[in-house]
Amino acid sequence: MRTEQIALSPLAPGADLSLTVQRFGPEGARPRVYIQASLHADEIPGMIAAHHLRERLTALEAEGRIKGEIILVPSANPIGLAQRVLGDPIGRFHLADGVNFNRGYPYLVPKVAERIEGKLTKDGEANVRLIREALRAELDAWEPSNPADVMKKALLGLAQEADTVLDMHCDSEAVVHLYTHTRSAEEFAPLSALIGSHAYLIADVSGDEPFDEACSRPWAELADRFPDHPIPFGCHSTTLEFRGERDVDHETARADAAALIDYMILRGAVGGEAPRVPEALCRATPLAASEPVQAPAYGILVFKVEVGEKVKEGEAIAEVIDPLTGTVVLAKAPSDGVMFARVAVRFVTKGMRIAKVAGTTAKRTGKLLGA
Repeated sequence: MRTEQIALSPLAPGADLSLTVQRFGPEGARPRVYIQASLHADEIPGMIAAHHLRERLTALEAEGRIKGEIILVPSANPIGLAQRVLGDPIGRFHLADGVNFNRGYPYLVPKVAERIEGKLTKDGEANVRLIREALRAELDAWEPSNPADVMKKALLGLAQEADTVLDMHCDSEAVVHLYTHTRSAEEFAPLSALIGSHAYLIADVSGDEPFDEACSRPWAELADRFPDHPIPFGCHSTTLEFRGERDVDHETARADAAALIDYMILRGAVGGEAPRVPEALCRATPLAASEPVQAPAYGILVFKVEVGEKVKEGEAIAEVIDPLTGTVVLAKAPSDGVMFARVAVRFVTKGMRIAKVAGTTAKRTGKLLGA
């Protein structure tokens, strides 16, 4: 394992913040896999999975079984880890401006298209190399204006030249689920099965420029802009949601790490006998078919449905009880599907998002992700 530190302090005078980057396998080898944990710094299941993954990768490297280059950032957000409000960690949003750490990554496609105009050939692999160089040049030209953007630039710089990007998160209370680009649905189908995903959500554009789309979306859009030239999909990226915030234990994390190793064996980054891929628990469905459930009133929230359960449209998934009058109002499922996530709080205000149901019929448009 080769370890390096990337300083994040240029725009944060007096702060000594850095990213720890751990590299396994031959430098520059393909396929290159980039893995990061806890971009939302208070989402710990990915971080403990990374802990066990590092142990596995260290052993595999000693056995000579790592064939590609694997880059691991076991804790991707030192800024968020340092944030506290009244003693509670605030790792999802940058306190300086309220911006989500997983939003606002640079959209590089227009400038990259200008750079590669007239230079593409009939050689797909040469085109991939050309586009990666252009993506790197445009990212280098981006001048961040705050510490959070310095960190985003560093993370994207580590990831954007990878063949595969795995961004490990979690929800409040949830079963395993994942998000990816529509054109990566087949690529990550084995991974969805290996990790036991209950919802597999795909979109071309989800809104607000999250990290995974900053890595993968340029390849789809550049291929569409230059249809006369072969442009393979150079970076398949996914957001993996490893259950809920409290699901932090060694047994589960070891299983998650083992599933990631199995997937990397399938993709040739790790040597070994191909694992058996279990039957998938779900198929890929549009992110636009995933609908939030809003609290219909103010009061005590009592769920009637557990995460991972299938629901029918109109089915009551929770009660909201007015503590003063005793009035009970039902929160109902917006469609048939799986309730794959819900909030951890148990007192809500009217209109608050309290759960998510993955349906099959696309209904929503515009920004598809929550805050």
